[in-house]
Amino acid sequence: MTAAPIPFIDLKTQRARMGAAVDEAILKVVNHGAYIMGPEVAELEKQLGAFCGAKHVLSCANGTDALGLVLMAKGVGPGDAVFVPAFTFVATAEVVAWVGATPVFVDVLEDTFNMDPAHLAASIKWARESGLRPVAVIPVDLFGQPADYAAILPIAEAEGLWLMSDAAQSFGAKLNNRSVGTYGLATATSFFPAKPLGCYGDGGAVFTDDDELIEVLRSVRIHGQGTDKYENVRIGINGRLDTMQAAVLLEKLKIFPDEIEARDRIANRYNAGLAEVARVPRLIAGATSVWAQYTLLFEDRAKIAAACKDAGVPTAIYYPIPLSHQLGYKHYPAGPGGVPVSEKLAGKVLSLPMHPYLAPEVQDRIIDVVVSAAKH
Repeated sequence: MTAAPIPFIDLKTQRARMGAAVDEAILKVVNHGAYIMGPEVAELEKQLGAFCGAKHVLSCANGTDALGLVLMAKGVGPGDAVFVPAFTFVATAEVVAWVGATPVFVDVLEDTFNMDPAHLAASIKWARESGLRPVAVIPVDLFGQPADYAAILPIAEAEGLWLMSDAAQSFGAKLNNRSVGTYGLATATSFFPAKPLGCYGDGGAVFTDDDELIEVLRSVRIHGQGTDKYENVRIGINGRLDTMQAAVLLEKLKIFPDEIEARDRIANRYNAGLAEVARVPRLIAGATSVWAQYTLLFEDRAKIAAACKDAGVPTAIYYPIPLSHQLGYKHYPAGPGGVPVSEKLAGKVLSLPMHPYLAPEVQDRIIDVVVSAAKH
């Protein structure tokens, strides 16, 4: 008898759990007709702020726009250096290139996958000596764990840089009992469907406590508008979140705390079952994770991935090519010494199925396959 397929991320079970509630929320939008900037958008921004403790929240079209909006609002441009990790999704560097600035690639730590504070400090010094103007740092909370802001923020502040947290994978996590969304000048997140808090399309948000920044962000989000949409006081984008997606997110936010607990329980179960055969993820002191991905390190990744595929266990590689090696980004600089840890991780990381609805018996099946492959 063939075992049932295992989904890498199970949105169908979540959909079944939500049932009529999400149907009614969507239908309400269909019926009231305010498809753009409808009442659900403002309500979502209010509830997201209450959830994490941020003073202001700006919803937007996607997580990439969330990052780009802040750079635009801050006037980042040619000659400016923005420091981003080399081991992450391309959007973090992409937005820096959008505005004509220079992304400078910083290496990461092997045990947490997040930005290396020591290499950040060295990279800022190098950029300044190279004639660039360091203005900002964008740590990424990779795979759901906050970056080490206790170490990174003092470096940025001492160098006169502002910090934006890329929390596309970490919204819902905490560091030292302080929620993601409240570190630095601003935080950007994504509501792409596969994220821990995802909608049924694209979506994103910016969080900030800065009263002046939020006003500029609101303008930039809608074509740089002034007092109304036909007065344009600055260059902007069309970056609004659809009302329908806001309605979906309002319903998902109701079950999000429970899902975060489930993700943590499942990650701990993975750790217990796999620590003998793989480098399991490590959380820094005081951190929680929402486990956007559950990622292991293997010396022979190809062997494990092949065994999983043969057994019907899906896997994924986040990320196989460091940003500094990507064809579109090779002309941008890395900090001194390059990014050897990012290069190493790119050849060893392997992610297993992770979602709040991973049943123990299914997880045992995954663990058994990985353990067996690693031992033979």
